[in-house]
Amino acid sequence: MTRLNRPFFDRCAREVAFELLGCRIVHRIAADDCAIGSIVEVEAYLGEGRDPGSHAYKGRTERNSSMFGPPGRFYVYRSMGIHACVNLVCGAPGVGEAVLVRAVEPSQGEAEMVRRRSGRGGRELTNGPGKLTQAFAIDLDQDGTSALSGALRVLPPLANARATVMAGPRIGLTRGADLPYRFFLADNAYVTRSPFNRRARPIGC
Repeated sequence: MTRLNRPFFDRCAREVAFELLGCRIVHRIAADDCAIGSIVEVEAYLGEGRDPGSHAYKGRTERNSSMFGPPGRFYVYRSMGIHACVNLVCGAPGVGEAVLVRAVEPSQGEAEMVRRRSGRGGRELTNGPGKLTQAFAIDLDQDGTSALSGALRVLPPLANARATVMAGPRIGLTRGADLPYRFFLADNAYVTRSPFNRRARPIGC
């Protein structure tokens, strides 16, 4: 992979989710504050009428409108009225697919991340969708913005080598929970700790 572009995201969310593992999420928050980390866990969500666990299942709303494209943009929403969750929009405009970024392994700007996380460091820093958005200062202002340019963006991995990819059930759903649309890097400390991890199986790389 040499670069990320709109055609990269203009595909099924499951394909994109697999290839996003190892990619870097970068947020240039201030001149002296840049948060960078590698994506180690994601969940794919399909479009209208196809995935009961997806925000797009019942169609477009004011809240999920960014999810319907164009691809290569961020869909950011607030979960349970508490924390933001960041997604990458996939598929053709109007389809309503996205990939939730669930966990990130930080590589730059950790001191400021810890400050934003009220002193929580180590694996607790970014091992969950709400934790990583807090650490990376991602909020609803980024909803609908491009993931290919700007202060907040996604970049390719620094190297092609990566750990075994696991696929298993998504977390925290009441509908569509058993679909194996969650992908994560095996044995990575920043992956969400969940009993569902035992149900995950390795897939081809």
